[in-house]
Amino acid sequence: MNQERIQQLLQFVQDEPGEPFNVYALGMEYLTENPSQAQHYFERLLTDHPQYLPTYYHAAQLYTDLGNRDRAAELYDFGLLLAKQQGNVKTFDELNRAFRSFKDDEDDL
Repeated sequence: MNQERIQQLLQFVQDEPGEPFNVYALGMEYLTENPSQAQHYFERLLTDHPQYLPTYYHAAQLYTDLGNRDRAAELYDFGLLLAKQQGNVKTFDELNRAFRSFKDDEDDL
């Protein structure tokens, strides 16, 4: 985790509060080393910028890793719907592959 980059991103969020990418970048920066902080930023995106499609894949993966499979499934479902509405075939395919894998893992539980 790069503290300098985090400080820079925090400044970007402060300077441009309506720009979802800055919040997303913070979530991604925290994802590996501080999942609870990543969760905070992903939830902020889901609340403040629900149309920001890149959030759904990573947030669903995070919730899966945290053991909250119900929340992960909700995020996959909504992300797939949103990708379809936005006509984003590439993201739809990525989410769909991840969701199928998620469901296959569930069958193994």
